Amino acid sequence: MASTLQPEAGVIDTDVIVVGLGPVGAALAALLGRYGICVLAIDKATEIFTKPRAIALDNEALRILQLVGVRDGEFSTVAIPQVQYHSPLFGRFARLGTAGIIDGHPMLVTFYQPELEQLLRAKAADHPSVDMRPGVSLEGMVDDGQFVHAKLKDAEGRELQARARFLVGSDGANSLVRRLLGLEFEGQTFAQDWLIVDALGVPNPVDHVEFICDPRRPTPHMVAPGGRQRWEFMLHPGEDATAMERPESVRRLLARWCDAEHIRIERTAVYRFHAREARTFSKGRCFLAGDAAHVTPPFAGQGLVAGLRDVANLAWKLAWVVRGQADAGILSSYDEERRPHARKIIRLARFLGALVMPRNRAVAFALHGLIRAIRVLPAGRRLFDDLKIKPENTFDTGLFWRNRRSERLRAGSTLPQGWVRAPEGVPVLSDDALGLHWALVGVGVDPTTRLRPDQLHSWQRAGGKVWQWCQRAQAQHLAAADRRLEALDETLLPRRTPLGWVFIVRPDRCVMAEGPVEQVQELLDQALRRLGPDADRVRRGSVDRGLAFAGPAPKK
Repeated sequence: MASTLQPEAGVIDTDVIVVGLGPVGAALAALLGRYGICVLAIDKATEIFTKPRAIALDNEALRILQLVGVRDGEFSTVAIPQVQYHSPLFGRFARLGTAGIIDGHPMLVTFYQPELEQLLRAKAADHPSVDMRPGVSLEGMVDDGQFVHAKLKDAEGRELQARARFLVGSDGANSLVRRLLGLEFEGQTFAQDWLIVDALGVPNPVDHVEFICDPRRPTPHMVAPGGRQRWEFMLHPGEDATAMERPESVRRLLARWCDAEHIRIERTAVYRFHAREARTFSKGRCFLAGDAAHVTPPFAGQGLVAGLRDVANLAWKLAWVVRGQADAGILSSYDEERRPHARKIIRLARFLGALVMPRNRAVAFALHGLIRAIRVLPAGRRLFDDLKIKPENTFDTGLFWRNRRSERLRAGSTLPQGWVRAPEGVPVLSDDALGLHWALVGVGVDPTTRLRPDQLHSWQRAGGKVWQWCQRAQAQHLAAADRRLEALDETLLPRRTPLGWVFIVRPDRCVMAEGPVEQVQELLDQALRRLGPDADRVRRGSVDRGLAFAGPAPKK
């Protein structure tokens, strides 16, 4: 049920308060709603912000949106075949190849953020357990160790009180939640202002992304949905931001690309880029996500993507704790897993930013010449052309474990997604078949034949399912029809995993553990120990709203 107002107490009582309804907050509210968690989702603004902001999503982000419940084609995208880097000294000195499909999604697309935000808010509002309240701002909060008590104010100035098991601040780079928690926001703010321009009706538009790495005026340029083209112009010291946003100034900048007098300038904005992260992404019962936790320069196109990774990682952990299917100690793994990778993405963006905006011609000559020379070597070309420069979303430590002697999928990494024939007989992407659950998967074998009845019962109580991933036309040793996934491609078979292999997958599709089927009892027992569910509470099907936060989980 949705958050409810208790008349006798005058307090809105809910499971999770989400502060900020940009794309990260709205996605989090929608995913928590899919898990059946009561959510109060607030934003101080009454309308969606329409100024130019995020524009790029990669295959990981699109896969997370799939998990949130966004279906293919529900918002407009443009697939980007390549990203080019141009120098006035060397011409095109680098290229990133993005014309591929990974895990069922394009490697890189551009999109229109207001459209996606509207869609995600609608997805969240579709869930009866989610209470959406635009125009409501956070005024203060207190974490007493069992609940977070929030003081709110609506658009008419009326004060409200809310109580929740947990609170998540997804309220942007100037996050009030982060400041109320007293968390430092460490890093760098770049001195340069950038003018962002979205235009329509541009003749001879590009169909890719290009970075004009000219020390005189670095300029990223890209295609976007709806016939849009975007430019980002670095402003010079002394150039007034307000004056540069005037139509005559914008048209003068665009004259290099087109007859700017005959195009429509849709939106402009001036931003200053940042590379910062909070010292920790959680404190007590409060968490940070998206720009509230980390901000990255746009040169890697990973700002919103990183925020969506936060959503996928945090939402299921909150849901399992709220539902009593896991101990609160698992929540410490959110910061442990997400912060190191967010830092890697910031470093990548800073490196690419150095390519885009060299300080002078001498620096440009040295840096761009070095990159061009590196790409002469096959390993150098793979680094850029095959996007090996992008850090893999694989955790170093967290809620998983590895056995170096038997490693096929690599625990701590994301399970590849492929096409399977579901029990209903229709081809679907494997994430849709696995649903919103933990999964114990046997490759060519039925893991249930090796499990004790009490193990299987405990796994099901903890929100787990068991599957057999079959080769096409496999004729023997099959699980029941409602637990079979028939592989329609070679995502897992036969290249990655041999027959007789089993693996445990978290709801966010992170591989928790793997090994031969002979070890399945040991693997499942250890997974249940790490979740640490209160079996009695799960069996009763009740949720204890007074569950105390257990603090950091012990290192495994």
